[in-house]
Amino acid sequence: MLATQCHQKVGAAMPRIDAPTVAEHRANQEQALLDAARGLLLEGGPSAVTPAAVGAVAGLGRSGVYKYFRSGDEMLARIVADSFTEWGERVRAAVEQCDTADDQAVAYVRVTLELAAAGAHRVAVLGGGRPGDPAARETLAGHHRDLAAPLQVALAERGDPDPELTSELVNGALGRAIDQLDAGRPVDQVTRGTLEFLCRALQITETH
Repeated sequence: MLATQCHQKVGAAMPRIDAPTVAEHRANQEQALLDAARGLLLEGGPSAVTPAAVGAVAGLGRSGVYKYFRSGDEMLARIVADSFTEWGERVRAAVEQCDTADDQAVAYVRVTLELAAAGAHRVAVLGGGRPGDPAARETLAGHHRDLAAPLQVALAERGDPDPELTSELVNGALGRAIDQLDAGRPVDQVTRGTLEFLCRALQITETH
C-alpha cells in the first residue's frame, strides 16, 4: 500500500510530455518560453521580460522557467540572437539569388528595408541591451557585423578598397531610412529614395 502511494505521488509530480521524446518536449517548451518572451518584449519593453511573467504567459511556473533560462536577460539575449539569425538567413537568401555584385548590393538594401517595414528590427532595438550593459552592446554590435557580411563580400567583388567602412556607411544610411519607415513613410517610397541615393554614391547600376 505504501509503495503504491509513493508511486502515485511520484507520478503526479512528473511533467506531462506532449512530444514523441523528452528532448523534443524540452525543445517545444523552450520555444514556447521564447515566444512568450518575444511577445512581452514587443508589448512592454525589456523590463516586461521576467521569469515570472514569461512563465505566466507560457503556462509554466517560475521554477519551471529556471530549468531553461537563468534570468530575463538570458531570454532577451536569446530572442535577439534568434532574430538576427532569421534576419541574416533572409538577407543571404536574397543576395545569393543575384548574379552580379551590383545586384547583390541592391538586394541587400531591398530586403533590409522590407524586413524593417515588417517590424523585424524591433526585437533588436528593444532587447539589445540596456545602456549600462557594455557586454550586451558589444554582442549586439557583433550581430550587426555578421549581418553586414554579405554586403561586404559584394563590395569587395566590386573592387571597393575598404568594404568594411563602406558597409558601415551604407548601413548608416539604412538606419536613417528605417527611422523614416518607423515614422510612417511608405516602404516603396523609402526604398526607392534610399536605392537612388546609394546607387549614385556607390556608382551601382541597378538592373532589377
